[in-house]
Amino acid sequence: MTPRRPDCAGALPKTVESAHRASPDPNELYAALDLGTNSCRMLIARPNGAQFTVVDSFSKSVQLGEGLESTGNLSRAAMNRTVQALKVCQQKLQRHRVTHMRLVATEACRRAKNSRKFLQQVRRETGLSLEIIPPEEEARLAVVSCAPLVSPRTQQLLVVDIGGGSTELVWIDLAQVPRRERAKSIMRLHQGFKTRGPRLNHPPAKVVDWISVPYGVATLREQFSDVEDDAARFALMSWFFEENLAEFAPYAREQQRQGFQIVGTSGTVTTVAASHLGLKRYDRTKVDGLRMNSDQINKVIDGYLKLGPEGRRRDPRIGNDRQTLIMSGSAILQALLRCWPTDRLSVADRGLREGLLYAQMSVDGVLKDIE
Repeated sequence: MTPRRPDCAGALPKTVESAHRASPDPNELYAALDLGTNSCRMLIARPNGAQFTVVDSFSKSVQLGEGLESTGNLSRAAMNRTVQALKVCQQKLQRHRVTHMRLVATEACRRAKNSRKFLQQVRRETGLSLEIIPPEEEARLAVVSCAPLVSPRTQQLLVVDIGGGSTELVWIDLAQVPRRERAKSIMRLHQGFKTRGPRLNHPPAKVVDWISVPYGVATLREQFSDVEDDAARFALMSWFFEENLAEFAPYAREQQRQGFQIVGTSGTVTTVAASHLGLKRYDRTKVDGLRMNSDQINKVIDGYLKLGPEGRRRDPRIGNDRQTLIMSGSAILQALLRCWPTDRLSVADRGLREGLLYAQMSVDGVLKDIE
């Protein structure tokens, strides 16, 4: 399956339309729900200055994409598991009386032949209306969520979002943006990769290229499920993923590497970071924003390989919900570091949900200092 990308460099993602609200209430709650190939996750938050404060959250492994690679359809069992999780989300939304929300589905629903039937089931049994967003919007919102982690010294930025069913990469040139404006310039991308924002007295962040590779931790693992040898399967997954980067412009031609930073947002990256820190119990405050270099990451991945399947299953740093997917995610991460080695990979325990919240609040004008 070929990666999804725009037909040309100027192809535009869907923009967020401005809402016509006379006087936005900064105390109102907002919600963002991300239904992916592997997980169902939701945040409920209140605007707080230029950021937001989380009021409630939900996360559940539902494995919606289980068997999708081989059948092309969402299975009945997977759909029923997901509906049960969405019922919990609906109860939380009702309890908090949330009126501003975006509830989105990503790669599994983009690919499944029966996704429309599934969304009808969701609406019928939970009352929730989910929208399937295109890959470019998923990539853009992941980028927006990571803006606070971008260093003022960064000139070339690669944002990587390793999902369950796809992996998004976005390369951004910040060299012409003043240092103090770089994080803000990334936040403004909620309007679109090519959409003109407010008139500025300096160049905006430039998106060099983006790509959505239709392989994430779940779909890549399923692609090579027939390979029994653990090390051989890992190597095959990593090289296969790299082959899917051929159409990404920064892979085809060398980009300037001065002031280069990678921001990685995914369960894979946060698990690797937690393993590097030796955490037996996950602590977001220690992981989100942590900086690692290629050697540190490769050391952790080599350790996973030495453990083998049984050792990884017993390793408290990995956790029961990630032990079956950590090697496919690590194969993706190692492929990326083979292409773009770095001494600055920032770990992001944030992603699509946070991007959805930032975009909604920015459009409604309830965030400060986001012009």
